[in-house]
Amino acid sequence: MNFESAMAFRTPTQPGAALVPRADWDRAPWNRWTFQNVRSMVPTAQVWRGQGEPTTLPSAHQDIDELELRLDGTSQTLASFMEAQYTDALLVLHRGKVVAERYLNGMTARTPHLSQSVAKSIVGTVAGILIERGDLDPAAPLTQYLPDLEITAYRGTAVQHVLDMTSGVVFDETYTALDSHMAQLDVASGWKGGHQPSWPKTVWELILTLKDAECPHGASFRYRSIETDVLAFALQAVSGLTLSELVSRELWSPMGAEEDAYFTVDPAGYALGDGGFNATLRDYARFALLHLGQGSIGGRQVVPSRWIEEIRYGKSNPLGDNYSETLPRGRYHNQFWIEDQERRAYMARGVFGQLIYIDPDSEFATVILSSWPEFLSVERTRTTLAAVHAIRDALS
Repeated sequence: MNFESAMAFRTPTQPGAALVPRADWDRAPWNRWTFQNVRSMVPTAQVWRGQGEPTTLPSAHQDIDELELRLDGTSQTLASFMEAQYTDALLVLHRGKVVAERYLNGMTARTPHLSQSVAKSIVGTVAGILIERGDLDPAAPLTQYLPDLEITAYRGTAVQHVLDMTSGVVFDETYTALDSHMAQLDVASGWKGGHQPSWPKTVWELILTLKDAECPHGASFRYRSIETDVLAFALQAVSGLTLSELVSRELWSPMGAEEDAYFTVDPAGYALGDGGFNATLRDYARFALLHLGQGSIGGRQVVPSRWIEEIRYGKSNPLGDNYSETLPRGRYHNQFWIEDQERRAYMARGVFGQLIYIDPDSEFATVILSSWPEFLSVERTRTTLAAVHAIRDALS
């Protein structure tokens, strides 16, 4: 079976064509189609945009396709970069205006795209709103909000630890291992069929199995996707809302999104906070514009400015050797990646090439949605950051 014939099921004239394999729907080469059609693959929950008018995105378009980017002694144009890096869409903001907007691989302005772990930064932003309101205390133990975690290795963990992914809990993030915690999360989230009958059936059940620790809480950064889900369950506990309802009420509607977004949901209806968020390119751009505006957009203060400052300047942990090739001076804080502890540009990132890059000092942001063949790639990440820097420098 070749990729083209399997993708033909989306063509009305070929109803009998082969389908995307259920076990590999989120992998290459299928992700070239599925990342724009997640609702056709798994159950989802709506993130309502509300009834208000969408926030205007003023335009000041420039032709940047021939802009040259350089890395390791080689150069290429931005147009060739987008083609080579499996880019589905790209949008550039500068000084509050859209200066470039590109759609490839069949994507359109109304097409929602899976953003993978960009969802973590969506959840982290909502957490900041509830923290400023006093509904959630980052210094409080998680068990204050989720008492059932007393039986897990999260006992003694503070809310801030999961915001920063510095709990000491063992969670194997290996994406390609068939027996990792990440493989279990694929099943528990409803993304994949069950590999083992004994595996947890929901994300909450998986969290309750995490009873081993590898280091003291707060000692160091370890990237654990499940930490965002733990945070999301705490947000649900204090708000009394599902995550999809909470994101709609606190973020998506107030910021003036143009389209509904949606989360994938597990068998219990939990919206996957660590990577199941889908939205259009322009609404991801509104999220970026919100951050560039210190939490304000369209004349509305949606996110406390103090929380935005906390992301950039709050105490954070070094990333360690695993990230030295791509972010040698990087940090992680409040569910965002900080590119350089001195400059403090920061990012929301997801596997397979999802990126929202925010540089308030340059009044600049870029959103890139992709469908890489690989989960992670040092070469592609470095090339992408080189492209972002080239665009920023040319505009500045």
